[in-house]
Amino acid sequence: MVKSLKYPYYFVLPALLIYTLLSVTPKLMGFYYSMTDWNLHAKEIAFIGLDNYRKMFADEEMIGAFKNTIVFAFFATILQNVCGLGLAMLLNAKLRLQNVLRTVFFLPYVIAPIITGYIFTALYHPEHGLVNEALRLIGLGALAQDWLNDPNYAMFSVIVTDIWRLSGFAMVIYLAGLQIIPKDLTEAAQIDGAGFWQRFRNIIFPLLAPSFTVNFLLSLIGSMKVFELVMVLTRGGPGYATQVFNTYILSAFSSGIYGYGTAVNVVLFLLITAIGIPVLVGLRRRELEM
Repeated sequence: MVKSLKYPYYFVLPALLIYTLLSVTPKLMGFYYSMTDWNLHAKEIAFIGLDNYRKMFADEEMIGAFKNTIVFAFFATILQNVCGLGLAMLLNAKLRLQNVLRTVFFLPYVIAPIITGYIFTALYHPEHGLVNEALRLIGLGALAQDWLNDPNYAMFSVIVTDIWRLSGFAMVIYLAGLQIIPKDLTEAAQIDGAGFWQRFRNIIFPLLAPSFTVNFLLSLIGSMKVFELVMVLTRGGPGYATQVFNTYILSAFSSGIYGYGTAVNVVLFLLITAIGIPVLVGLRRRELEM
């Protein structure tokens, strides 16, 4: 008879203490300071209740940042997963340059977001950028745009850059999920006459549920916290076309209104929690039902 070994609860105390000091305490302090008038010129910090939150939700720039963050997170999350899954399916097949291609597609993820931003700033240049030059070369010069300075295309350009950087990371997780799917299942279905789409829908995609949960949640949270790419590519502009939560928070702290900036940060934290937890529960339930 195998007996399970139970460790004393006090073994977790050191980790719990460190977590409390470095994570829980700063969050609680943030909640407090979000309800103060803490600013650059204040000699004393006064408690003002929910005034910062009232001011925040009456600010059209803040509402715009909220909408832009949701739009960015929605499209970036879906497209990162679609591209990552597509690349994983492609590179799960037997190809001569399989390992090289896996490295090439994963490489953008290891490049710092700031460097990626500078690279794409050059690529999107309206006159000498590679994107417009390529369009002119193939006879589609009419489609050339000022990708980062036109409000109609700026957000689209940032999303494309983010997908280029992170699809390789999603690919690796999906690829790991594909590697553990028994080949017997797909081969038996193929022998029974199931086409690619039927095998994908009825066998591959359901068995990829854990990989999908991890990828979707990481993409969603990361997209809602986007900052570096937006700062380097557009700085939230033109106008406020690409202003997101974190660039709005930076502008608040740069203005010296620390209490207000902390309140915006608290709202972002609550928003990520409010969206992330139901998504996680829904995706985990989907795993159990399969």
